[in-house]
Amino acid sequence: MAGSLNKVQLIGRLGADPEIKQMVNGKSVARLSIATSQSWKDKSSGERKEKTEWHRVVIFNEGLVNVVQQYVKKGANVYIEGQLSTRKWKDEATGQDKYSTEIVLQGYNSSLTMLDSRGSNGNSNLVSENKSSLPNDSLNQENTDLDDEIPF
Repeated sequence: MAGSLNKVQLIGRLGADPEIKQMVNGKSVARLSIATSQSWKDKSSGERKEKTEWHRVVIFNEGLVNVVQQYVKKGANVYIEGQLSTRKWKDEATGQDKYSTEIVLQGYNSSLTMLDSRGSNGNSNLVSENKSSLPNDSLNQENTDLDDEIPF
């Protein structure tokens, strides 16, 4: 393989307050649960359907962990960029191997942008590492005219 890419971009809402923990090396880690949703119009019934996916996000970047701890709460709308990673561990009770796939934010390839406005000025807060803005996509575009049963 000449090259590869492992990059995840999500826009979604936090389903719970961030969980901040101390690692054995003394550094902090933040864990988030982010929901993304798709909606479409069912061809046969004509009614709107919606599917929500939940994503586990782990932040190792100390600067981002501090910002998440101070400013990000349940219900916050965020944009994240990170890498997909799968962990494996043994369940001590059963001895079985367990797996967890997460989006990891660490190093220069990660960013977090808070999309909710603060105050009445309507500006969104931007917190990122080596990123200055969001992609130029229309972030609030909703696909309301989809007639497909499956939204892709």
